[in-house]
Amino acid sequence: MVAVDDYIPELGEGHPDQPVPESRVLIIMTGGTICMRPSPAGLVPARDFQDQCLARVPTFNDGSITTMMEVVTSGEGEIKPHPSLRTPMTAYGRRVRYTVFEFDELLDSSSIDAKGWAEIAQTIQRNYTLFDGFVVLHGTDSLAYTCSALSFMLQNLGKPVILTGAQAPMLELQNDATDNLLGSLVVAGHFMIPEVCLYFNNKLLRGNRSTKVAASDFDAFDSPNCPPLAVTTSMRTNVNWEIVNRPKSIEHFSIQTNLDTTHVACLRIFPGIKPEMVDAVLKLDGLRGLVLETFGAGNAPHGQDNAMTKVFADAISRGIVIVNVTQCLTGSVNPVYAPGMSLSKAGVVAGLDMTTEGALTKLSYLLALPGSTPRLVASRMSVSLRGELTESSQPVFRHPDGALPERVQALTVLGYAIAQGDLARVEEIIRSEHHWLLNDADYSGNTPVHLAATSPSINILEFLLLEGGSVHIRNRNGRTPLFLAANAGLSEHVMLLRKSGAHLHSDERTAAQLLARRRPGVWGLAGIGPREVSERELEEAGDGYRAGSQWTMMAGSAP
Repeated sequence: MVAVDDYIPELGEGHPDQPVPESRVLIIMTGGTICMRPSPAGLVPARDFQDQCLARVPTFNDGSITTMMEVVTSGEGEIKPHPSLRTPMTAYGRRVRYTVFEFDELLDSSSIDAKGWAEIAQTIQRNYTLFDGFVVLHGTDSLAYTCSALSFMLQNLGKPVILTGAQAPMLELQNDATDNLLGSLVVAGHFMIPEVCLYFNNKLLRGNRSTKVAASDFDAFDSPNCPPLAVTTSMRTNVNWEIVNRPKSIEHFSIQTNLDTTHVACLRIFPGIKPEMVDAVLKLDGLRGLVLETFGAGNAPHGQDNAMTKVFADAISRGIVIVNVTQCLTGSVNPVYAPGMSLSKAGVVAGLDMTTEGALTKLSYLLALPGSTPRLVASRMSVSLRGELTESSQPVFRHPDGALPERVQALTVLGYAIAQGDLARVEEIIRSEHHWLLNDADYSGNTPVHLAATSPSINILEFLLLEGGSVHIRNRNGRTPLFLAANAGLSEHVMLLRKSGAHLHSDERTAAQLLARRRPGVWGLAGIGPREVSERELEEAGDGYRAGSQWTMMAGSAP
């Protein structure tokens, strides 16, 4: 994958010196209307979706020779080759090669639960290093819940995960499935948006901000409190880079599958609701958390003699976490009125502008984390973990759309600062131009992280990673920052990148294996050669990545 924004390469298909690059995307088919076909008994899943629905359509198949793509299909690490298809070249000068992995048992979206979410998360984890992005086909009824759940389950996500579905099956003459799937493929294969997203009706929404707003319209989903991350027009896909959420920790991608959905509940307040009704819900056996849907800015009836407030306070004293979200489609819980203030004083957590789906899955995620306590969960519910809520209403700096020379100038200045090891200057540039510059690329496709991978200052590389720089983007030669750091013999840089979740792309491994013959030490740290350093060794090493001699000893020889 390369960094794509407003810049389109000058060299494209047909140029003798510029091969057309390919992105690798795994489509995970879980079920839903999008992959159904008519039958005498009604709509049923269309098995062999790739051949039946995609291979025949020119926009999904350029007619090139089919190649096999390896897919990890089980928890035991079993790898099965899957035939792939390739899209025609896009406006961005590249193609998307993909394959479809179908679940053995297709999931009914109206009855999906934490077990189904875990199956999706595990499939992504097993294939994380093999693909540039992932597209998940899913039914629309519970799609917003699945998006929200996966956003919390996929920790330190560094690649795009796009969920989509359809209101009408792809095999129907008039459908929305074709555009939804094609748009998802283009986004997953071209744009480094490391979030769980929902693509529907030409809009890319943040997954944990989305909600279903129409039962049958093609424009079925919206994110009322968060603008779209991207919008597809007739000309291109325009990404709102300023609001893209990125991982900002030096950690590997991992998954948390143990969501505690069986011990949380959701209750909608209505005029005339009795305290006894609420108390009965809060005394359900094993209940640990409740999402309370209240009026307006977070208001609920007091009840006679503040009986309702007492019910909430008693439940909180028993260790139940109660989160207050608004029934309104837009807006935020803000305890400015007396009824909302009384809930806040009783210990009810203000859910701010979270959706019900987001609040419910976040609560389930936090309750299941090791060492969780009601106090800790309550405090983290009002803090943004994956962009699911707006913590403040401070104005956001917006960089004006500039001409190409402006972008080149900024990248050039930053490149010199990185090459000279000037951390203060790098910090100044990134923090003033952060949202559009961090993962942008120069004429050779190198991002700031690529440049920092061979910089004399490891502090600059660490700073860029903590600001959200991606370790997965490849330059025009198909090289990741990890490859460049290993090729330069920089052991500390390699270890820091590995600790941030970097891995060599499958297209790089052949060249890396040849180079490892000359420098087995540093390439072993990168994951190539007779002494490959495992993720467990990386974790056990902790913060010792600065001690270069330690990594040399682990690798067995000097770089």
